[in-house]
Amino acid sequence: MLKPLSQREFVALNAMLFATVALSIDAMLPALPAIAAALSPDAPNLAQLVVTSFVLGMGIGTLISGPLSDAFGRKPVLIGCATLYLLSAALCFATPSLETLLIARVLQGAGAAGPRAVGTAMIRDLFKGRDMARIVSFVMMIFTLVPAVAPLLGKGVMLVAGWRDIFLVFMVFALLVNLWLVLRQPETLPPAARRPLRAGLLWAAAKELARHRVALIATACQTLTSACLFATLSSIQGIFEQYFDRAAGFPLWFTLIALCAISGSFVNSRIVVVVGMRRVLVATYVAQVALTLVVLSGLASGILAPLAFAAFLLWAIGIFAMMGLTMGNLNALAMEDLGHIAGFASSLITAISTVASVLLAIPVGQAFNGTPLPLLGGVLVFSILALGLILLVRKKPR
Repeated sequence: MLKPLSQREFVALNAMLFATVALSIDAMLPALPAIAAALSPDAPNLAQLVVTSFVLGMGIGTLISGPLSDAFGRKPVLIGCATLYLLSAALCFATPSLETLLIARVLQGAGAAGPRAVGTAMIRDLFKGRDMARIVSFVMMIFTLVPAVAPLLGKGVMLVAGWRDIFLVFMVFALLVNLWLVLRQPETLPPAARRPLRAGLLWAAAKELARHRVALIATACQTLTSACLFATLSSIQGIFEQYFDRAAGFPLWFTLIALCAISGSFVNSRIVVVVGMRRVLVATYVAQVALTLVVLSGLASGILAPLAFAAFLLWAIGIFAMMGLTMGNLNALAMEDLGHIAGFASSLITAISTVASVLLAIPVGQAFNGTPLPLLGGVLVFSILALGLILLVRKKPR
């Protein structure tokens, strides 16, 4: 029988499970121009769907993986999702067309849903409230290192091989992380705590979730926050290439953005237990609204023209830092009173927020016109709405 992991190893393992998602998205960013040239030369913006189709599959997959993990345990579902991820990555490698690639990416996203939804439920099995928020912040802090190196990794693979070979790297990473899971992590959900996979029970759990006002607000805020991130990921490579003429240096600049953004998770892990989740969330959204408004108005009017690149770089760091300051808190806020249905609640919350955020992000990404203005405008709207919603949470969670 496996012994419980130390907190450090548990955090590290979950960070690598979560990193499957970041690696699968961010390593593809430098490849988007090559994919567009090879598979959609007449409509280059369609290559952005390589990112959002993965996220869409991830959102759909979480709706399945969470309830399965409540019924059969966390580890078997994580292993099954890893198998789907590996098979779909192989299909991506061999794809003959953009349509096939997008279908395979949806399936790959469904496989990556396990680490995201079931991993969150696994953390909730062992922690709750502000302690859970703190653990998730530590996970996010390590997890953020992967987006920092993923574009460089993708670019490096393309220099020695081609964009298809990036999917082979995904397969190797997934195999190593899941071997670690199998050999070291004990099951966190004992048989006595499992819930049979019956439609009536799932419907009852869904109704219970719908009655939790704070959980619904937190889910909506997750949707809007994720929409900011996915819209940015869809457009940022094109902005660097077409607006700033810095395509060659994009992976390095993205690394800098991600490394600086680690501060968000670090700061949250230090202050959330003392200050509280709501206050951190309100302050973060206020800062994001203010920063986006300044950069948008400055670029649109030309006032920031001499400092345009520095301003956009600072803004991009803010977007990624916002994830570290909000997502762990929003997850903990939503799951505060839902520990007895953690797997299903986590999957439903993640599914709703992910699918809805993709639907919000796609129009912003497809509106890309060679400038940052459509992206900044979309993020400003999303941030204002998130701020308004979180202000509705009056009770301080304990």
